[in-house]
Amino acid sequence: MGSIPITRSSQITMKLANYLKRIQYPDPVQVDIQTLKSIHRHHLHHIPYENIDVQLQRRVSLDVEPIYDKIVTHLRGGWCYEMNGLLAWALQEIGFSVRKLSGGVMREIRGDDALGSHLVLLVHLKGKDYIADVGFGDGLLEPVLLESQTIRQRGLEMTLEQMADGYWRFHNHPYGGVSSFDFNEQPASISLLESQCDWLQTSDQSPFRRNLVCQTFTDTGIEVQLGRISKSINAEGVTSRILDSSDQLMHRLSEIFRISEPEVANLWPTIVERHRQFFADDP
Repeated sequence: MGSIPITRSSQITMKLANYLKRIQYPDPVQVDIQTLKSIHRHHLHHIPYENIDVQLQRRVSLDVEPIYDKIVTHLRGGWCYEMNGLLAWALQEIGFSVRKLSGGVMREIRGDDALGSHLVLLVHLKGKDYIADVGFGDGLLEPVLLESQTIRQRGLEMTLEQMADGYWRFHNHPYGGVSSFDFNEQPASISLLESQCDWLQTSDQSPFRRNLVCQTFTDTGIEVQLGRISKSINAEGVTSRILDSSDQLMHRLSEIFRISEPEVANLWPTIVERHRQFFADDP
């Protein structure tokens, strides 16, 4: 297929154009591997992974309209359901064949209760299947073939392996915030995704309720904000520091993650207390 058909409605075409502008994608769109990889990269470089709405106790939906409004119109980021939900919509608008899959973060430990805690995308292109995932925060920079393999991207090593039970397991690089997730090739149960999305944003046991998380890819590596802790990740390793004030946090959100959300400043006392509880006597 070629570029976006002109028979699409002007509204849909404009919405897609605005998404491409949001990720600063400069080239014509084609249904080919070059476009798929480039859109994936641009999305990760220009839209941060973040859970600010969950921290502020704002409801997060799986519906593409509020996701689009939040990320494209209001220049925010999102977590896996939003990031991969938006990417799936954009790729389908271009003409790609996309299937949503139910992933399970740390299923190797949590078992099948983990399924639905992550949204993964399978893209079928010219007889081959690719895994696309802009919603893991610090994982894949580009889509990869669905096959057992060692993946090296920007000096970071990850693996994808097929398990005996028919599931696939993605192992993140050693510096990743989460070590693995599992998925199979069956279409996702939307009700399962909705249930897990609801639990992850409302339960006191959810890691997304416990701490602020922001992650973004840069030209030199990956930047991470986990509560008070700032991290810079590249092939050489990790450097980190602890923020001392809400002003430092707001500056980092603005300058590194391109997020303007004034209410985050109100979270600072809670962030400090959670850090104290987690690290006990450490500063």
